[in-house]
Amino acid sequence: MTAPIKITEVDGFGPVEPVPAARPFRKRIYDGFGKRALDLTLIALSLPLIVPLITLMALAVILQGQKPFFRQRRIGRHGDVFTMFKLQTMCRNADAKLGDILKDDPDAAAAWAKKQKLDHDPRVTPVGRVLRKSSMDELPQIWNVLIGDMSLVGPRPMMENQAALYEGTAYFNLRPGLTGPWQVSARNKSSFGQRAHFDDLYGRKKSLTYDVAMILRTLRVVARGTGS
Repeated sequence: MTAPIKITEVDGFGPVEPVPAARPFRKRIYDGFGKRALDLTLIALSLPLIVPLITLMALAVILQGQKPFFRQRRIGRHGDVFTMFKLQTMCRNADAKLGDILKDDPDAAAAWAKKQKLDHDPRVTPVGRVLRKSSMDELPQIWNVLIGDMSLVGPRPMMENQAALYEGTAYFNLRPGLTGPWQVSARNKSSFGQRAHFDDLYGRKKSLTYDVAMILRTLRVVARGTGS
């Protein structure tokens, strides 16, 4: 069993501490109205840039011989299941090829069991590799944010077959996000189960200032091309 990583600070966002008891009313206001207002305001402001970007990237995927968008069922808040959208980054029949890879490569099987991902996934196409490196493959999830399935900031959306691997409960009380503490910090180092530490952190520190800090941190990650 993988030893849990010790999370006392996440990329300069301070120690893991409960939200002070003096702030419950502010927290309720942000949860009930402010967070959704922030999501819709930032999306409205960014649509003139995001729509042309998605269009160009979708065209690049099409020219490579792939369908531009990938749809997958994910678990949302309170366990509700929704369809999440991404730009296509993998080859055709990726699920079948994953089975062959895990069967023939013990190291890959061990990595998948721990992280639910492969560090050097042979199923990723050349265009897909660029999209993943820049995290631009996630942009179509703006639609999920618009219709309320997701938020700009929150836990990484979980697949249905991953729920049994999740070592906590915080995720199910939160709306999944395009970005969050796990996405901008230990995503390539921690096990899948250890994501619960980051979700718990976010559940306790969620606020307007914390969400804005996460969004700014995400922009730096995208600019550096350290996504995967």
